[in-house]
Amino acid sequence: MVFNFFKRKTRDKEQEKLKKQAQLKEQERLKEQERLKEQSRLKEQERREEQEKINEQERLIEQARLKEAARLKEQARLKEEEERRTREQREEQERLKEEERRKENERVKEKLLSEEPDKKGIFSRLKSGLTKTREVLNTDINDLFKSSRKIDDALFEELEEVLITADLGMDITMEMMDRIRKKAGRLSTADQLKAVLKQELIALFPGKEDPETVPALPRPHIIMVVGVNGTGKTTTLGKLATRFTRENKKVLIAAADTFRAAAIEQVGIWADRAGATIVRHKQGADPAAVAYDGVEAAMARGMDVLLIDTAGRLHTQKNLMEELKKIKRTVEKKMPGAPHEVLMVLDATTGQNAISQAKMFHEAVNLTQLALTKLDGTAKGGIVAAVAGTLHLPIRYIGVGESMDDLQEFDAVRFVNALFD
Repeated sequence: MVFNFFKRKTRDKEQEKLKKQAQLKEQERLKEQERLKEQSRLKEQERREEQEKINEQERLIEQARLKEAARLKEQARLKEEEERRTREQREEQERLKEEERRKENERVKEKLLSEEPDKKGIFSRLKSGLTKTREVLNTDINDLFKSSRKIDDALFEELEEVLITADLGMDITMEMMDRIRKKAGRLSTADQLKAVLKQELIALFPGKEDPETVPALPRPHIIMVVGVNGTGKTTTLGKLATRFTRENKKVLIAAADTFRAAAIEQVGIWADRAGATIVRHKQGADPAAVAYDGVEAAMARGMDVLLIDTAGRLHTQKNLMEELKKIKRTVEKKMPGAPHEVLMVLDATTGQNAISQAKMFHEAVNLTQLALTKLDGTAKGGIVAAVAGTLHLPIRYIGVGESMDDLQEFDAVRFVNALFD
């Protein structure tokens, strides 16, 4: 009985112990569960914080992207606006230039079309054009050649001064005066001295050639027209075209002055008026290409004359002088022996500068003939004799006015007579 009591008591203690162990284990389990729950909560909180951080970064990136996109869009808008303004300004400038060019062409065309044929004879027209030079020469020379005036060194010195003043040039004047002095012993009157002076002036010019005719072969007869800016080169070319068409010749003009759009248009006006055909390219095209096409067209169409207009240039502009050489080479390549004439147009009002200009052009393209314009605008018509005596090139034409018929074939005798008579 006592044994059972102890046995029961031991069992109760064991059960109590097991119960306490179970309670401790449950407490441990609950504690671990709470720890895991807290760990999970902290991990979830960390994940949320990390996601929020990522979201904030993405928001900032998107905000920056939108800001950059807005900046680029505004930049593009401003650039487009600037380009639009620039384009409008350029278009306005082009419009104004085109309007100015149109007005200039209308003015030139109106002037050309309004010209009425002048009924003056060739000699009277020449005399009229040389009025300024003749007035200077006659006033001074008539004072020198008074019937009572003695032919002596003083008279010769004064005559030298008059001739130099007329822009005959120092060298030409001195050479001519040396020859006159040698003849002085045979002269007894002022009229005789005046006659000798006229003879010496005429002798300065190369022997008169037969009137120019366009040869039957080769055809076309190609004339390349050159000169510095402002000499009346294009106007001279237009008057030549009219002269040839009046002779029932088929004329083609190659507008190789591609530097100025107005030049191409003005040549077109001259071609229309003269009844000539024109070959032209756009402004800025290669002048040699225009000349080549002109030769090709003239040969294909059976033209009698091809006139090649070139851009005006200073004789000191080496690159532009090389361009002239290229044009000439191109023409010769297409038609051996061409151009048959290289005509340089000189402005008589430039005086002795015309001689230095012609020398440089002659070295570049081997000039064959000259035309002197604006003789009606100068009192120094002696430049004609100075050019002839210095360059030894034939003067083919002279311009003594703006009318179509004021471009005349040069005749030395007629020219000198017009100066004095």
